[in-house]
Amino acid sequence: MITWKEVINFSVKGNPTPDKRVEKTEKEWQELLTPEQFYITRKKGTERAHTGALCSAHEAGKYNCICCDTPLFNSTIKFESGTGWPSFTQPIKENAIKYEKDTAFGMVRVEVMCNTCDAHLGHVFPDGPEPSGLRYCVNSESLELQKEESTHE
Repeated sequence: MITWKEVINFSVKGNPTPDKRVEKTEKEWQELLTPEQFYITRKKGTERAHTGALCSAHEAGKYNCICCDTPLFNSTIKFESGTGWPSFTQPIKENAIKYEKDTAFGMVRVEVMCNTCDAHLGHVFPDGPEPSGLRYCVNSESLELQKEESTHE
C-alpha cells in the first residue's frame, strides 16, 4: 500500500519505472482525444466539479487512462469524497502513477499522472479514508471505465 510518505518521496526523488512507455506528438494526441480530454490530459486542465461522467459511476471494473488505456485504478477502491471528482485510495499498481510536485496557483500539491504516457490525471492529497489515508482526486475526462463483464457458465 502506498503511503503519503512514499508519495512525497516519489515526487522528490523520482518515480517507479513504468511497465511500458507510450509517447506521441501533440498533434497525434489531438487526433486521438476530444478537445476536453486533450485540454485536461495534455495541458494539465481541470474539469468543473460535479460535471464528470465518472463522478457517480459505481459499476465494477477498472479505470484506465483515456490516452493509452493503461489500468490505473480499480472500482473497489473508489469512494465518495464529496469533492466533485472521482476519488480513489490507491492505484492498481505502485508504478501505474507518476507523482510530481505542483506549485501552481500559489499552492503546494502533488500532481498525479499516468506513468505510461504522462497524461495529467489530477492530484493526490493526504486526507482520504483509512487504511492509506490517501485521496487521488482525478478528472473524469482523463479516465475510461472498463466495466467488468459478468460471466455466466
